[in-house]
Parts: sequence; C-alpha cells; structure tokens
Amino acid sequence: MCCKQSNLSDCKGVNTNQFLQKAIALKKNFLSLIIFSFVIATCTKVDVFEKNVTIPGHEWSSTFKPEIVFEITDTLSTYNIFAVLRHSDAYRYKNIWMNIYTYAPGDTVNKQQLDLRLATDDKGWLGSGMDDIYQHRILITRKPVALTAGTYRFKLENVMREDPLEHVLNVGIRVEKTR
Repeated sequence: MCCKQSNLSDCKGVNTNQFLQKAIALKKNFLSLIIFSFVIATCTKVDVFEKNVTIPGHEWSSTFKPEIVFEITDTLSTYNIFAVLRHSDAYRYKNIWMNIYTYAPGDTVNKQQLDLRLATDDKGWLGSGMDDIYQHRILITRKPVALTAGTYRFKLENVMREDPLEHVLNVGIRVEKTR
C-alpha cells in the first residue's frame, strides 16, 4: 500500500508517531552512550608523572642542579623512566652528557652518567619539534623497573664541557607506568 507523503498518518499499517518515538529514543540512547564513553575516558587515571624545570636564561650552568621529587604508592606496577630535555634549534651539539642521581627511599643513591643522543647527521634532531623548539624524551632505564613505595628524588647535572651550556630551555624526568 502506497501513502502520499503529505498525509502519512492516514496510511493503514504505518504509525508515524511510534516510528518518531523510536527514532528519538534511539538518538537519545546513542547520545547517552557517547557522553558515557567520554566521561569514562576522561576519568581514567593517567599513569604518567612528568616534571620539567626551566633553565634560567636558557643557559644551563654546571652549578644549577634541578631536583625533581615524586611519590610512588603502586608497588605492583613497573615503570619506565625518561630524561626530558627541551632546547632551541640553536643548540650546537648532537648530544648532551648528564649525570642523573636517583635518591630512592631508604637513602639509596644511584648515579647514572648518560650520553643522550639528540641528533644524527642523517635525520637531524631526533625529538619532536615545533618551530625552533625541540623536545626529547629519552628512556634511561633498560627495561621497566619495579619501584618501592616512598619518595623519589632525581637530581639532574649538566656535565658538558661548555659551561654554561647555551640554548637549553628545560630539563626533567618522566615516569610512565607500564602495567
């Protein structure tokens, strides 16, 4: 049976009010699902800690040793630890030598002397860049590490021959939960 579009409610077997009500209900359910998904996604805890310290005057002196402190409460997880460095395009080297001192709970101190690669001849800067600013997040743990509960402190030291080291904007530490 064919109905004219101008008078659908007169057609036998077709109830436009029911059809419209079902369509509206379906639309509301779909909208509710999208909102619920958004709320769940935004309420999940981010398993990352990152803190960066601004280098005064963008010249990192060997006497300026920024410290970063954070608390670990989850001892069941493992973590990757990264050194974070932000510099301008005018930075003159393909690497940076840093000492990173890790003060773990219980007065344990670990010193890492690191030669962090920032650029290659083939690819240029290895970090992500925007305009003339480049940021590097370089993994400093060979594999995910288990950390004990408590307060951790990292001290970052510039050990390059140039002192102060120009065009370094920020340095920091990033800790990511792996599981």
